[in-house]
This record gives sequence, structure tokens and C-alpha cells, in this order.
Amino acid sequence: MTIHPLATPAFPKVLPPAPLVSGRIRARLIDAGVPFNANDNISASLREGELDALRDEVAQQMQSVLSALVIDTAHDHNTADTARRVAKMFVDEVFAGRYRPAPAVTAFPNVSQLNELMIIGPITVRSACSHHLCPIMGRVWIGVLPNAKSDLIGLSKYARLCDWIMSRPQIQEEAVVMLADELERRTHPDGLAVVMEADHNCMHWRGVKDTQAVMTNSVMRGAFEQDADLRREFLSLMKR
Repeated sequence: MTIHPLATPAFPKVLPPAPLVSGRIRARLIDAGVPFNANDNISASLREGELDALRDEVAQQMQSVLSALVIDTAHDHNTADTARRVAKMFVDEVFAGRYRPAPAVTAFPNVSQLNELMIIGPITVRSACSHHLCPIMGRVWIGVLPNAKSDLIGLSKYARLCDWIMSRPQIQEEAVVMLADELERRTHPDGLAVVMEADHNCMHWRGVKDTQAVMTNSVMRGAFEQDADLRREFLSLMKR
């Protein structure tokens, strides 16, 4: 077979690198107008297999962080697998509330027409400061004043919802509001109260390094906001 001297030889086509999965997810969120702040849940925008790919990408990026910190992960047995561990921790555990849908919570009608104060807690919660990604460790108390039309949920479901909301990078002031919104949407009570008390490692571990300071804040809705006696009863009955 004779090849014409001016003919262009055939070379394998070089494909551009596949876009990072985080870029695909981000573009999808932007196109849909869905916010993706640190404390937002983006689970509805994820496709099958993307969470696994995202975990791998985070591990790669974390490896770059370790290299930038001049840590010899190739020879230091203590950090050889750190990037993968951190990626799994972020995606599957401490920030899981961003990537997983809300836990299944079965509500049942208030057949007995309960209308007395109920207090749930303290529930141990763990979160992370969105400023430094340092742990926030604390406790939550929930006060509910149901009415005849309120939906009731099981005790363990309060803990599951707390964990889902708190497992995101955020600030405590916004976290309690998000939790109150979620509980109010699910139960429709006459009154709802949420109190959170927590230690912030961004104060204990860095900065002023104060090991004693804690932060306590609350959200009062409906009857708890309007009735000072009910509010005092709830606060006095909180078990510390």
C-alpha cells in the first residue's frame, strides 16, 4: 500500500480530562438555582455513584493539602492513609448532613389529643464550625406543646433529625434555627422551643484557647414566645 507523501498520519485522538465530579455537581446546582452553602443539604442534586466519586476527589485534594503542609506521606506511616480517612470522615460522617437525605421519620396523629408540655433531651450533638472546621460538641433540649391536630414523632427521631441538621459545617446560631424549622414543619405544634449548649474547639484549640467558655442559645416559637410562664416552665425542667 502506497501512502501519499502529503497525507497526514493518523494519531490517536486525545480526549480532554474528565471534569471533576464536584464541578459537575456545582454546575447542576447553579443551573437549578439551588444554594450550596456549607450548611445546605444538596442530596437531591446528587446522581447515582457521585458520592463515591466525590469521596475519591476529596481524598485527592486532601493529599495535596498534606503535601502543601510538607508532610512526607510516602514515608511517614502515620499519615500514609490520612487523606482517604479524612475524605471518608467529611463525606460520610461529620458533614453527612449535606450529602444524605433527611432520615425517615414516621409521624402519627395525636389520637389522645395531648396538649401538655413535652421535653426531649439532652440530646448529644456534634457539628463543626464553618470558619475553621473545628468540632462543636454540645447538647440540645427540645420543648414541644402539641395540639389536637399536631403530628407526633418518636423519641429517637428527634435525635436522628438533630444529627442530620448538625452534621454540617455551620455556626451554632443558624443550626438551632434550622433544627427548629425542621421540627416545626414536621409536627405543627402550638409551641416549639430549642436550646443548644455547646463547646467550640475553635476557641479551645486555637485563638484565645479558652477551655471553659461555652455557648448557649435558644429559639422560641408560638406559645413559648408568647407565654412567659410556659417558657419558664420549660427552662426550669431542662435536665442538666
